[in-house]
Amino acid sequence: MRAARIGDSTVKKVEGKVSPHGDMGQQYLASGRVMSMRRWDEEPQDAPSLQSVGPYEAVGYVLYGRAELYIEGQLIHLREGDSWVVPKGAQHQYRVLERFGAIEATSPPSHIKDRDADLGRPSQPAE
Repeated sequence: MRAARIGDSTVKKVEGKVSPHGDMGQQYLASGRVMSMRRWDEEPQDAPSLQSVGPYEAVGYVLYGRAELYIEGQLIHLREGDSWVVPKGAQHQYRVLERFGAIEATSPPSHIKDRDADLGRPSQPAE
């Protein structure tokens, strides 16, 4: 008799209405072993973010609004439908120009690599 195959325990669903939020307003969405996803919604206008360097690569997609991404001496204008990449270790900063929402994926997962702890905030637990 063949043993029953046990499914991959990393397969999961995250319900939007109960997913956790971070101190910077981000909503943590699904997270796997090597990548995570989060949503930025209703970001405040004209409040530039702190300049940061992430220990992960990030890709994002603009759902609505406009923002500027200052990265490694470049200025990138972001508008609805645009997508972007922030390489691991790149110095960058965002400035929201109008009501802004985006989806962002990071690899490795941003909350696992003490991203929030580096900013003086408690880290999100790894799932």
